[in-house]
Amino acid sequence: MTPTTEPRRRRAGIDRYGVLEGPPRPELSAIVELAARVCDTPKAVITVHTEHDQHHIAAFGMEPEICRREDSICSYVLDEDSPVVIPDLTLDSRFHDHPIVTGEIGEVRFYASHRLVTPTDVVIGTLCVFADEPRELDDDQVLALSTLAERIVDVLELALTSDELASSNERLATFAGRVSHDLKSPLTSISMSLELLQEQLADVPDGAAIASLVERAIRGSRRMADLIDDALAYASLGGRVTRTQVDLDAIVDDVLVDVAGSVGDAEISRGYLPEVTGDPQQLRSVLQNLLDNAAKYGAGDRRLALRIDAEKVEGAWRITVADNGPGIPVEARARVFQPRVRLHDDSRGLGIGLDTVRRVVEAHGGAIGVTETPGGGATVWFDLPA
Repeated sequence: MTPTTEPRRRRAGIDRYGVLEGPPRPELSAIVELAARVCDTPKAVITVHTEHDQHHIAAFGMEPEICRREDSICSYVLDEDSPVVIPDLTLDSRFHDHPIVTGEIGEVRFYASHRLVTPTDVVIGTLCVFADEPRELDDDQVLALSTLAERIVDVLELALTSDELASSNERLATFAGRVSHDLKSPLTSISMSLELLQEQLADVPDGAAIASLVERAIRGSRRMADLIDDALAYASLGGRVTRTQVDLDAIVDDVLVDVAGSVGDAEISRGYLPEVTGDPQQLRSVLQNLLDNAAKYGAGDRRLALRIDAEKVEGAWRITVADNGPGIPVEARARVFQPRVRLHDDSRGLGIGLDTVRRVVEAHGGAIGVTETPGGGATVWFDLPA
C-alpha cells in the first residue's frame, strides 16, 4: 500500500496522537536532538501538517513554531519517497526562490527529511534536519535519519497505547467496583434472610432437614460473596502502587485473622518477616491469596501445615508460603500464574487468585515462582526489592 497524504486522514491521524496540545514531549525532543547530532546539523524539527499549517511538535536549535504550509519546505515533499536530501536548496529549481531560502523568512541551504508514516499508511509529517550552509549526508547518516523517523511513530503509538491501557484499567476498576456493590447488596439481604430463617427453624418440630438445606444456601451465598470479592480484587490490584514502609510481620498477623475460617485447624508456623517498601493493601492481598489458595486444596488426609518465611536473595527479600498439600506438577508451575488457570476441574475459585498475586508482585518490581516443599507440597515464593 502506498502511504497517503490525503488531508482528512492525515488530520485524523494527528488528532489521534494528541500532539498539537501542550509542550513538546521529552521523548520527542530527545529524538530530534539526536537527529541533529547524527546528521551534524545545527537544527532539526519534527513537523506535523494540518490542512493549512505546519506545526513543530519538537525542535532542536530553534523554538518550536507554527507556520503556513506554503512557507515550509516539508509540505512540498510529503508526497515524495523518503528520504529527501537536498545538499543545496539554491540549486534546486523547486526551492531556489522560496522565502525560506532567499532570506525573506530564512537562509536555509541544506535540507534533509524523512516522512512520518503511521501503521495505517498515513503520512502525518516529517523529521527534518537543515543548515545555513550546503552539505552532504553519507549513507549511514541517511539510514539513521530514516530509523529515527520510524522511532518517532513508535513513540507516538506507545504513548497512545499506554493512555488507552490506563483508561481501560480505570474503567475496568470502576466497573468492577460498581458490579461488586450491585451484586453484594442483594446477596447480603439474601444471606441475612437465610440466617433469620435458620434461627426460626430451631423452634420448628422436625425442622432439621429444612435447616440443613438453609445451611447449604448460606454457605453458597458466602461463597458467592467471596467470588465477587475475588473479581473486584483482580480488576483493581497490580496497577498503581503506593509505596511506603510495610511491616510484613504485622500484615501476616492481620491476614491470619481474616483467613482463620478457611485454614481451620491448620498448623501454622512463621519465620522472620522483614519490613519492605510497597503498597500495604496489595501486599496483604498477596499473602491472603496465597494462604487461602493453600487452604483451599488442603493436605488430603493429613493436617494442613503452613509456614511463612523470608530470606535475603541477591539484593531482594524472598517471601515464601509453604504447604504440605498435593503440590503443583513441574510442568504446570509457570502456567498457574496465568489468568483463569485451574489445575483442578472444580468450583473452588475463578482461577484468578495466583494471577492477581503475580500482577501485584510484578507491579512492585519483583518476581514469583513455585517449588516443591520438602516432604511434599507447594512452596510459592515471591521476591521484593530489599
